[in-house]
Amino acid sequence: MKKVHQISPDAIGLNDLAALIKDDYQLELSEKSRALIQKNRAYLERILSETDAPIYGVNTGFGKLCDIRISPEALEQLQYNLVVSHACGTGDEVPAEVVKLILLLKIKSLAYGHSAVRLETVERLIYFYNHNILPEIFEQGSLGASGDLVPLAHMSLALIGLGNVRYKGKKIPISNLPADLAPSPLQLQSKEGLALLNGTQFSLAHAVWSLVKARHLSQLADLTAAISIDAFQCHTTPFDERLHHIRPHEGQVATAAALRQWLEGSQIAKLPKHAVQDPYAFRCTPQVHGASKDALAYIQKAIVTEANSVTDNPNVFDESDAILSGGNFHAQPLALPLDMLAIALAELGSISERRVYQLISGERGLPVFLAKNSGLNSGLMIPQYTAASIVSQNKQLCTPASVDSIVSSNGQEDHVSMAANAATKAYRIVRNVERLLAIEFMTAVQALEYRRPAQSSPHIEQLVAGYRKFVHTLEDDRYLYPDIQNTIRYMQSISV
Repeated sequence: MKKVHQISPDAIGLNDLAALIKDDYQLELSEKSRALIQKNRAYLERILSETDAPIYGVNTGFGKLCDIRISPEALEQLQYNLVVSHACGTGDEVPAEVVKLILLLKIKSLAYGHSAVRLETVERLIYFYNHNILPEIFEQGSLGASGDLVPLAHMSLALIGLGNVRYKGKKIPISNLPADLAPSPLQLQSKEGLALLNGTQFSLAHAVWSLVKARHLSQLADLTAAISIDAFQCHTTPFDERLHHIRPHEGQVATAAALRQWLEGSQIAKLPKHAVQDPYAFRCTPQVHGASKDALAYIQKAIVTEANSVTDNPNVFDESDAILSGGNFHAQPLALPLDMLAIALAELGSISERRVYQLISGERGLPVFLAKNSGLNSGLMIPQYTAASIVSQNKQLCTPASVDSIVSSNGQEDHVSMAANAATKAYRIVRNVERLLAIEFMTAVQALEYRRPAQSSPHIEQLVAGYRKFVHTLEDDRYLYPDIQNTIRYMQSISV
């Protein structure tokens, strides 16, 4: 029996979102959310019946066309036209796990009632989520300003019976769904198209997915660094608690503690050291990894706040008899954290590649490229090339999107956040850093073989033993792509 998650006005935390990503939950609306949705919808309908005053996007055009009045009999056509005209995305398809998050986060935002959509419309989104009917959405098209208009228009096409969806791994027109699954197309009513398209859920879904993944990668980075530290026979003095007590950045202190924990009981760590100090990539791991941890803490606060927000426009407040037009759709509060997320993760990958470079350099009693018969064998020479290539790409992807703005809508939308571009860049960097850490893990474990019979810590040795069931020690040159992929899968399974 599937788990059920209730959508309510109560705050949702990152751990809740992580659980929803990991497991196949069913969604349902709480009674409180159902009441809020119905109450605010009824208020909007009453206002429309009592006055012909202009209400942006409800009985007016959109963007620069906001001064054009729309007749009552054309309000439904206005919402239909909005969805189809804005569904002009292009580029790669958004991955299924992110599309599902987009649906979840849009449902959460609408469940506060301030968007004044009908209950039927929210329940249709829940229906798609619960049945894994995922609208085809494209990466390119959003400026992250008047909401993620273009990708959310593609999401909304499915509600009105248009566009493609993914179902059971196949892409099909929504009209070709099995008869017992295919819902009747909705006839969007006043404001509903605007409420669906306004909002930051495209950028936010990428941010949530990337942050959940980044938290795990941050912990894996400490693990891989610890293995590298032992493999390179480094001093453990730089991780002494006293050093970090006098520079007590939380992330730095936490990283030093993690390294001490990973290396506790290591025989290799107790061997005599011939170098007075170690390269920064090892010695300064607490400072570098720690700064990224501190950045992730700030980013988490911003993302969780956004996940518990209403980000469309205008908003209805029946309790205070008001319909207010503002700018909550502007995604600058996400654009800046997403740019920071990209930089924080890229630094974890950058220092990881430097440790790989040191491990294959032929220093400290390790053979060059960790090859047993170098010359005939290239060993792990070329995975470092791959890592260097990825690090370089990450640097290019770290160019901030949030400092850019291009005027749109004939000058009405004169400052935009570009949060969607920040989001898709951060998503790519997450994937890249996962590959970089896998290359370091593979390299560090190979280097440990040259420290035998000395052992690393019991915990590290247990992980190495599990890893060797999937990736064997490199004796002679072989095809390494499967080793990297198997390392990624193994690291994904590690609970840290």
